[in-house]
Amino acid sequence: MSRIGKLPVPVPSGVDITLDASVVTVKGPKGTLSHTVAAPITVAKAEDGTLDVQRPNDERKSKALHGLTRTLINNMVVGVTDGYEKKLEIVGVGYRVLSKGPTELEFQLGYSHPIIFKAPEGITFAVESQTKLGVQGIDKQLVGEVAANIRKLRKPEPYKGKGVRYAGEHIRRKVGKAGK
Repeated sequence: MSRIGKLPVPVPSGVDITLDASVVTVKGPKGTLSHTVAAPITVAKAEDGTLDVQRPNDERKSKALHGLTRTLINNMVVGVTDGYEKKLEIVGVGYRVLSKGPTELEFQLGYSHPIIFKAPEGITFAVESQTKLGVQGIDKQLVGEVAANIRKLRKPEPYKGKGVRYAGEHIRRKVGKAGK
């Protein structure tokens, strides 16, 4: 039995959940998210105000989708109440980020030109300093994808560690050339 899948999804006050056939829509103070539940899995409201995710049988596909569906629905509930944020750091001489509004950033990453990065809908940026920024939104998958795309602009290199990295990320360092 899926230990994650059988846990009920807690629904805090202020969050409205609509079940329409196989579409689950979660509406909260920060916005609205919806997800289409895969075929064999069913979602039902319990009497105590939580959501239960059930599977009809113990086939491999049903087992795989059971915990996944429960986690996706829980991520939507957390997203519309608290939201998600991914923090990034920029390391390197002359590397910096400038805010051009809440949905646009300008990076100086050692290239001959500045890089303008526009946020997709539902994502905002918070620039704390020239070397620290945060990606915020209600969709966990989209926040992670945008953060990964920003990191991809200049990945941290293993010799000096220069580049864009996640906050707290450990970069494995290499030794470099041995002098005579």
